[in-house]
Amino acid sequence: MCGRFAQYRCRDEYFDALGIEDDQLVYDPEPVGRYNVAPGTRVLLLNMRDEHLHLDPVFWGYGPEWWHKQPLINARSETAPTGRMFKPLWQHGRAVVPADGWFEWKKAGTRKQPYFIYHQHREPLFFAAIGKAPFDKAHAKEGFVIVTAASNRGMVDIHDRRPLVLRPEAVEEWLSAETSPERAQQIAEQAALPESDFRWHPVTKKVGNTHNQGEEMVAETAESD
Repeated sequence: MCGRFAQYRCRDEYFDALGIEDDQLVYDPEPVGRYNVAPGTRVLLLNMRDEHLHLDPVFWGYGPEWWHKQPLINARSETAPTGRMFKPLWQHGRAVVPADGWFEWKKAGTRKQPYFIYHQHREPLFFAAIGKAPFDKAHAKEGFVIVTAASNRGMVDIHDRRPLVLRPEAVEEWLSAETSPERAQQIAEQAALPESDFRWHPVTKKVGNTHNQGEEMVAETAESD
């Protein structure tokens, strides 16, 4: 699953990694600076509307009117395209979360040790997401969820689910309104980064408190810290 992640680079770095040029995008060299992003907050979300790319602050969580529980924050790639909850979002609300890594907690006896997971070359990551479009409008708790995939090889020792991280060259097609739901499912299956592209290290347990921010949240530390 993905219940916490980091989004700390500047917009320009994310756009450069994608090779995107769009006169509707708002470029900004100032770092976003969020090292401990939690559900229930607004997150910069890349999406396409009116044939242009946009980066909007969108609520992380999704709970339609008939859903009387806490908003969901993840959707399984295997079931989201056809399930009652997420099928409409898969069809008309595909988006991408630019990120720098995510956190998972590994059980160690009676305690849990947080780990930060990131690209082996420290490149930006692009999480597949789906949500309530259009993303420039407020929809109460109908925001977005991060699409997850199974951690079949190499990462299962930390968690059995992980964000579906798209290859940069697949992002625009994933976002395009012309991409069919069936093709989007193929992209999810074929254009995701493999587990071998990631590295991870233990980080401070302070990351468990959402009020704690700063670069020290993603810095490597001893597992006993």
